[in-house]
Amino acid sequence: MELTDEERQIFCEVADTFEVPEGAYNFRVNGKSVGRKSTKNINVVPKEGGRGLDIYIKKGTKNETVHIPVAISVTGLKETVYNDFHIEEDVEATIIAGCGIYNCGPTDSVHDGVHRFYVGKNSKIKYIEKHYGFGQGRGGKILNPTTEVYLEQGATAELEMEQIKGVDSTIRKTSATVEDNAKIFVRERLMTHGRQTAESIYDIELNGKDSVADITSRSVAQDLSKQTFKATIIGNNKCRGHSACDAILMDQAEVHAIPALDAKTKDAELIHEAAIGKIAGDQLTKLMTLGLTKSQAESKIINGFLA
Repeated sequence: MELTDEERQIFCEVADTFEVPEGAYNFRVNGKSVGRKSTKNINVVPKEGGRGLDIYIKKGTKNETVHIPVAISVTGLKETVYNDFHIEEDVEATIIAGCGIYNCGPTDSVHDGVHRFYVGKNSKIKYIEKHYGFGQGRGGKILNPTTEVYLEQGATAELEMEQIKGVDSTIRKTSATVEDNAKIFVRERLMTHGRQTAESIYDIELNGKDSVADITSRSVAQDLSKQTFKATIIGNNKCRGHSACDAILMDQAEVHAIPALDAKTKDAELIHEAAIGKIAGDQLTKLMTLGLTKSQAESKIINGFLA
């Protein structure tokens, strides 16, 4: 793939590689595919008009990976992309997505990605999504991901959602319907600074008997940035649901945690936890006695918290 230095940097941040990976992949740059490959078990099919992909994973596929990262390196580009994953029964697969924006121009660059996962019986997927922005232009770096997960009986989805740095505005929407003995686990890591804003919205319906949902968000808000975490879990059957927001607040930033638990039956067990606070003074003192400056100590604590 012919890439600029900035595009290589994006792919290294959001997909851990700018080289052609093993397995199926589609690399998208500035609204167009720059490399695509299907395999025997995974078929990557472009939608009409270049508006996204249909990805089909065959029954019984094990330990295969799909890379579908996106890079934007021109100012003013605005796009909405739809990627649908059709996952048959008894699959084990990892999907590595994510998007980065390099913007040194005067107008906003925007990527809205809609990912829909239709996960067959007893299949297990791991979905890794990272977002990243950089560039000194006045134009914003705006990313609005929407993730929809539909889990059939016995299926499992593990979602790792990470916003690394540099994203000026984001609205992150995740929804799921979970059937009998199916499970969804979400781990969100988020950092904001400057005047950035980030809103995370989760809507989970536990429809099946013995269904499970576990949502955990860890975030750091610095400077004048603002974050909102909204998590709604609806228990429609004998189920277990848990959501947790754990945030470090710095400078004049704001963090809002808005939990909602809706038990439709006495057999629904739903729990929410929230903790928002500053870095503990004793942690800073201990590290500073070891020779670190206050800034270095704060950075070390934050990195460990978000690890």
